[in-house]
Amino acid sequence: MATIAKHLLSGSTNGLTVSITGANSGAADTIHTAVAGTGAIDEIWLWANNIHTSAITLEIEWGETGAAENIHIDIDPNETVLVVPGWPLQNGLVIKGFTTGTQDVVNIHGYVNRITD
Repeated sequence: MATIAKHLLSGSTNGLTVSITGANSGAADTIHTAVAGTGAIDEIWLWANNIHTSAITLEIEWGETGAAENIHIDIDPNETVLVVPGWPLQNGLVIKGFTTGTQDVVNIHGYVNRITD
């Protein structure tokens, strides 16, 4: 029988927000590192909050780097949006984020449901 346990994002300290300060892929901030191996799956839920006065483009690297694999999200000022609605990831792959243009104005909130057999 499978078990589900809620976990904090590994890039978070004590469940606090993950501030996105990077301006490109090389400076991207780690949001979460998925569970190692293939015996479990992380179901990941992420929300992004734009605290700036202008729209911001957030780039999420989903387990790999490279623009073709990125999730691109435009976030209006003072808006919070669901970015990742429970997508699965495993095998130690890393989720990172960066913004184009203004830095340090997007915060990531979320959690992980770790599903094991």
